[in-house]
Amino acid sequence: MEKKLKHLEFLQGIINRMANCSFMLKGWSVILVAALLALTTATQEKVAFLSISFVPVIVFWILDGYYLWQEHLFRAVYNAVRTKDENEVDFEMNPMDFVGGRNTWLSTIFSKTIVIFYLSLLITMTSVALYLIYY
Repeated sequence: MEKKLKHLEFLQGIINRMANCSFMLKGWSVILVAALLALTTATQEKVAFLSISFVPVIVFWILDGYYLWQEHLFRAVYNAVRTKDENEVDFEMNPMDFVGGRNTWLSTIFSKTIVIFYLSLLITMTSVALYLIYY
């Protein structure tokens, strides 16, 4: 039982790191949007600056989806190890065995929570951009 618990601890550590990375990316993206919008009001080339500022948000969206996807895969590994017999524990941690179905990077990028968060950032940026351009 000790081998199985140790293996589960290793996996839980990985899951926690992936969740923390995803959380940090969300925080950085909000800070980045606020900073870019503040800088946009101070520059003369508002349209060019705003169009460039959409790129980092989309990159953060894709990267956040990657970390969330990895977290889902390692949760699947965790569940597989959890149901194994003590004698079958071999400390294998390859998450690629669980890719497919709902566990794809693309499906994670477009999951409800990720889409709502990053789409709201993009809508906010678009609203401010339209306001600055036309008023």
